[in-house]
Amino acid sequence: MPRRTATMLASTLMLIALLCAGVFITVPYSEMSPGPTVNTLGDHDGEPVLQISGRKTYGTTGNLNMTTVRVTSADYKMNLVEAVYGWLAHDNKVVPHDTLYPDGKTEEQSTQENAEEFSQSQESAKVAALKELDVPVRSWVIVSTVVKDSPAEGRLHAGDVIKAVDGTAVKEPADVAELVTKHKPGEDVVFTIVPAKEQAAAEKENKTATRTEDVTITTKASDDAGEKRAIVGISAGTDHTFPFTIDIKLADVGGPSAGLMFALGIYDKLTPGSLTGGKFVAGTGTIDDDGKVGPIGGIEMKTVGARSKGAQYFLTPADNCAAAASDAPDGLTLVKVKTIDDALGALKDIRSGDTADLTKCTTQ
Repeated sequence: MPRRTATMLASTLMLIALLCAGVFITVPYSEMSPGPTVNTLGDHDGEPVLQISGRKTYGTTGNLNMTTVRVTSADYKMNLVEAVYGWLAHDNKVVPHDTLYPDGKTEEQSTQENAEEFSQSQESAKVAALKELDVPVRSWVIVSTVVKDSPAEGRLHAGDVIKAVDGTAVKEPADVAELVTKHKPGEDVVFTIVPAKEQAAAEKENKTATRTEDVTITTKASDDAGEKRAIVGISAGTDHTFPFTIDIKLADVGGPSAGLMFALGIYDKLTPGSLTGGKFVAGTGTIDDDGKVGPIGGIEMKTVGARSKGAQYFLTPADNCAAAASDAPDGLTLVKVKTIDDALGALKDIRSGDTADLTKCTTQ
């Protein structure tokens, strides 16, 4: 056999061997790719995404699309060939597995956490939109979750309203941890609460629950590294009562990143005219009760997904602007927003066609 032919054959066999080995060699990476994008003003799976009753609504035009990212599952074992392909693919992103699933988080745990964040983002979107419209919303601090086998288990329950801790009135969820950690582990802390059942009954009758009870819990030391803190094993959150019903119908989506677009969709449906002027606007960003827009993950995947569906403008959290602008799809204008007011101002310019003054994302 000629030497040249033998060399080519040997090289080909070596390449095949390497490819075969790459299929069986697993690497600790996961993949992100553009996910579905849904118009919050439209329908999904045959029903409106935003359903409002008890309040006058108005017709809308155009798109206010929320965007998503697909990720491989927690138990997915990526092989070397897939990792290399993902690194080379423009529309995909390969990241360390622990970036998506830190501390050995399981698929079930991640799904539950994403569902809770999604639910909370919906509540904050409603509050932010109604505050923008000067519609009053009643809010209070509640027990959000109770940790299994913690001192609070069986003593406090999800949905209990926390009125005070050690006699000090609670106004924000952060107040609860601050007051509890004033104690040393092993000391007692007194929660003044309205039990969840009584709160639910009062809400059903559109009344204010007035009967409270005191619950004494013995704190324990935290399990985290560093100085031990006193804890009782709960997380505090905020609950709201709205003057009319707002339902968000969107299954198989998790995480908090659709908050901004839900808030804008609600605002659009509750006001005359069209926020977009018929334009295709997409976006992303968390939102809090005060309308502040926060950063999200996978921004590059979301801009690609939005542009592929026809988006012309993309409302981008300020903290994500540099990353988004570094690889922006052609034909997509990235608009920088820090608050819902910023987003509403940008939409005013977009629908009027006067886009010269839009605050656009840059790589700096």
